[in-house]
Amino acid sequence: MDGCVARSTAPDSSVSIVVPTYREASNITMLAERIGSVLDGAGIKWELVLADDNSDDGTDMLVADLAHRLPIRVEVRCESPRDLSRSVLFGIECARFDRVVVMDADLSHPPERIVDLLHALEEGYDMVLGSRYVPGGFFDRGWSLWRFTNSHVARSLARPLTDCADPMSGFFAMNRGMLPDPDTLQPVGYKIALELMVRGRLRITEVPIGFRDRHQGASKMGLRQQIEYLRHLYRLYVFRYDGPVRLACFAMVGASGLLIDVAFYLALQWAGSEHRVARFCAFWPAVIWNWSINRRGAFRDRCPETHLHQWTRFVIGSLTGLVINVGSYTALTSLVDVFDRHRLLAFGLGVGLGGVVNFLLATLYVYHRHAAPTQTSGGAGN
Repeated sequence: MDGCVARSTAPDSSVSIVVPTYREASNITMLAERIGSVLDGAGIKWELVLADDNSDDGTDMLVADLAHRLPIRVEVRCESPRDLSRSVLFGIECARFDRVVVMDADLSHPPERIVDLLHALEEGYDMVLGSRYVPGGFFDRGWSLWRFTNSHVARSLARPLTDCADPMSGFFAMNRGMLPDPDTLQPVGYKIALELMVRGRLRITEVPIGFRDRHQGASKMGLRQQIEYLRHLYRLYVFRYDGPVRLACFAMVGASGLLIDVAFYLALQWAGSEHRVARFCAFWPAVIWNWSINRRGAFRDRCPETHLHQWTRFVIGSLTGLVINVGSYTALTSLVDVFDRHRLLAFGLGVGLGGVVNFLLATLYVYHRHAAPTQTSGGAGN
């Protein structure tokens, strides 16, 4: 990676502290000095790598001055968009030492606990989290009720993915050799530890920390970051619980399509169409909606084909679903008196049967999983 220094074969007592930064110049001096005080006192060789997201706030000049007395450097990541998780991975790639500690720049994570994380790492774990939720850990009591609630909701949403008490932690230590294959990582937003522990299936332990509010500067947390967190969670849920999650998303999209279906069905009858004709015509606006949303949602990772090729598959699949959906509706209303008197009941059964068929066809045929490309003899092996 451009700009990164050569890796070292230094002994296990060495550690790289990787800190993602974006306009954190006001906190860097105190952070570096506190890290130095702790690690120098413990006899640990260290470096501080600032993985900077092109701050343009004087961070580079500040670090150049600090580098005269502390082992600190800045590696600038110029790729767009800015992303904390990708900055962390960039910083880990640039680190000299195999043992890595990741922490925030705003001094919310106590540098004094770095040694505790490293000691736990030496016990054979793949990752050690600095945790607010294990005995001995705590929050800054100055937090508002909204911030506490937001934190607990975010944590609860992630709990089905991991047994960790604090899966939202951004303060962790690990050996770089335990990182999952970079090609398998799909981070977005600011919870890179959650990405690593879910995709890497790492052996994890937690060390209690006291989490303080930022020292200086403005928090980067906002609506955009929260939306990115939800996007990230969706990716991880698909990774961990592929079939059930896709089915749930497919069902929710189908429910929204059902509203369109019913609206057109009733509107066409109100306009004078015979009910079977209305049923046939109302089907298509709904499935076009479903196609568009599923391509961007439940099956987004399975859409490498051109729109034309996949649309052809979709039409074939939809026609099959149409036969099941409308055919069952027609048969029920024509042959069974109770369904002829209660046509919306027949409508619902047709939708249900057609929905099951559509999901199977979508999974196995329309949005089928593509085989990974075969590696050539010159490619890297696993």
